[in-house]
Amino acid sequence: MKFDLDEATAVLSRTPEALKAMLNGLPRNWAENNEGAETWSPFDVVGHLVHGERVDWIPRAKIILEHGEARPFDPFDRFAQFEESKGKTLEDLLDEFAALRERNLTALRDMKISADDLVKTGQHPALGRVTLKELLATWVTHDLDHIAQIARTMAKQYAAEVGPWQAYITILHDRKSPLD
Repeated sequence: MKFDLDEATAVLSRTPEALKAMLNGLPRNWAENNEGAETWSPFDVVGHLVHGERVDWIPRAKIILEHGEARPFDPFDRFAQFEESKGKTLEDLLDEFAALRERNLTALRDMKISADDLVKTGQHPALGRVTLKELLATWVTHDLDHIAQIARTMAKQYAAEVGPWQAYITILHDRKSPLD
């Protein structure tokens, strides 16, 4: 499927409500359990999404549009949520994420991005040259990846409880990361 900005924003606009529907009001063990050592709980994932809304997608889009490759992106701290989320509830994070996402989608619309803008490039600190289109497509897939991660983490809480059906429940089977 080719990237389409209107379709991308349609997906991005739904993520906060999808997460609220999945997580709001759940008992703490559903939100705070993870898949094991060095994995994230749903709470951690939402904190990560909040951090990304603050410092990643729109700031990087602005860098591409205003500076191109002359100003590299600031590095993104993929673990900042552990400090930033301290003292907050999951409901706090979900509300913060929804407000930030709404603000960012307004900023994205205000940019009035053209087809010519989508091919403009920026400089990612680890990946090198990237286009605005790639950044925006990644924003969408990043949301979907983390929604799947939350669902997988939650499903694994009952992995032992499903008994022999575990063989048929694909979400319970580990998949290797492309970085492995």
